[in-house]
Amino acid sequence: MTSRIDALLEFLRRAIVEPLSRSAMMLGGAAQATFTGASRLRGRLVLTALLGVVAYALYAHPPFSSVRQSEVLVRTNVLDGSARAYTRGTVVILPAIHQLRRYSTRDQVFRLVDSASATGMASFQSNEGLSIGVDFTVKWAIDRDRVAQMSRNFPDDLNADLVRPAVQGIVYPLLAQRTVREIFSSRRAEIQREILAQLGPKLATLGLRLRGVDMGQVDLPRDYRAGMESLLAEELETEKIRYNLQLKAAQVKETELEGDADKIRRQKSAEAAGEQQVIAARAQEETMKHILPFKQKQIEQRQLEAEADKVARIRTAEGAAEARRIEAKGEADSRQRLAEAEAYRLELVGKANAGQMEREGALLAHYPLLIQKTMADKLSDKVQVIIAPTPGAEQFIGSNLIGMRGAGGPGAEVTPEVSARVEPQ
Repeated sequence: MTSRIDALLEFLRRAIVEPLSRSAMMLGGAAQATFTGASRLRGRLVLTALLGVVAYALYAHPPFSSVRQSEVLVRTNVLDGSARAYTRGTVVILPAIHQLRRYSTRDQVFRLVDSASATGMASFQSNEGLSIGVDFTVKWAIDRDRVAQMSRNFPDDLNADLVRPAVQGIVYPLLAQRTVREIFSSRRAEIQREILAQLGPKLATLGLRLRGVDMGQVDLPRDYRAGMESLLAEELETEKIRYNLQLKAAQVKETELEGDADKIRRQKSAEAAGEQQVIAARAQEETMKHILPFKQKQIEQRQLEAEADKVARIRTAEGAAEARRIEAKGEADSRQRLAEAEAYRLELVGKANAGQMEREGALLAHYPLLIQKTMADKLSDKVQVIIAPTPGAEQFIGSNLIGMRGAGGPGAEVTPEVSARVEPQ
């Protein structure tokens, strides 16, 4: 939209403003030598008036138009005859250069009003020469793809100048080949399909698209309608009688078939009953032949089952006793093995303790200070602060804390000034 307005303003500047400015400058240069300051002011007033007239004309008749919804706008250039279709937006229209036409893109409806009655001015003629009226409704629309090309040939009233002649040129000859009865009832759908098939290509050549054809009420002459109704009534009565006769014949045939079927059914039932009795007797005889051996076999089977049950119980008892003996023996062996394992464990533990004490004694003999380290390790998690004097040579570090005499000689005691504080955690 903005680009189009800018193009329009550029055109007005080049076509109107610049020529008028050049004309004003030429007039001002020519009159500069001959006219006074008053004539120069008059020329400016005239130029201002001309520009005002041009601005008012553009305001009163804007050189652009907007495309409304459900319509197509065709702009034709009168200079070169070119045309272009627009379906949306704003179109620039230059006076005396462009012509503008609007067409609706919605479906249009055309009806042959004068041909809807048998007594109308343009009624149809049947094959018998009777005047009939048919209510035809044709739905059509503009071909958007060809509207720019065909708009130069479009008249102002498309229904009256294009659609009506096309419809009449196809419907009148087609109905003239049909009888009234065919048009009224028997070939109605076929006639409608033929009109649709012939009218579509014809409207397409005119730049229109056929949407549908509806063949409504058929109006017949009064006398012919009465005769047609009586004829139809007689035909309906004849059809009814024929249908009744066919129905009666079908009922008789059905009764005969039902009787034959019932007779055959009884015969088949009797034969089936006799055969069933014979088969039952034979089956009973065959059954008796097999029942006695079967009973004997059942008795033998029960005896074998009893003996098998007895043997199974004996073997079960023997198995249970053997299992208890094996369990007792296993428990005794298990206890003996546990006792042996415990004795062996105690022997190994004693040997390990003796060896460890022997190694610790040898280690303490070589390193007497290990006793002090061990004591410090044992008291490390119970003592926070220890203040004690330094022991003498070869003297236990804790002897001053627990009141023991030093190794330097009998009677050595802790110095009275030294104190120790043990704080449990």
